[in-house]
Amino acid sequence: MKGTGKQTVRSMMLSMAAIGAVAASVYVFIPHDDSADPIKPVDYRVELITARRAAPYPVAAPVGLPETWKPTSVTYDRQDGNSWHLGFLDPDREYVAVEQSNGPAEKFVHKVSQRATKTEKTLRVGGETWQRWEGPKYDALVCEEKGATTVVTGTASQERLTEMAEALEAKKS
Repeated sequence: MKGTGKQTVRSMMLSMAAIGAVAASVYVFIPHDDSADPIKPVDYRVELITARRAAPYPVAAPVGLPETWKPTSVTYDRQDGNSWHLGFLDPDREYVAVEQSNGPAEKFVHKVSQRATKTEKTLRVGGETWQRWEGPKYDALVCEEKGATTVVTGTASQERLTEMAEALEAKKS
């Protein structure tokens, strides 16, 4: 009985070595692409059409952005102030989101901009005045129009946020 403990440990070690060898050979011989981007772009066309039909305001989406802008998320929620969300990674891999709602503007902006606060700075984009908001996590550009608030927000630079705002086209279906 004395030899049984040593043999059990030895058998376990041999089994672990065999499993390790199989796992290593699977990793080496099964093709994989470590350079592939793990973030898959979403196709938001159907959701955009649906939101444009359902929303009581013209829903905004970018037109003409280069393919280096990757759409990553999309939602439309009628119960949450008819809120429209379209998220992107910009060419620098920073986050940019287009957010719209016809709910209470200030509450909505604080929520989608991660508690950014209004500044005195404004800029003109496409004939509209956009208010700059700055925050600890996200900055934002905010345009309050009749019936809806549009917010371009995220971790991206002001230049990228402005680029997104310039590309927006609001339509109703």
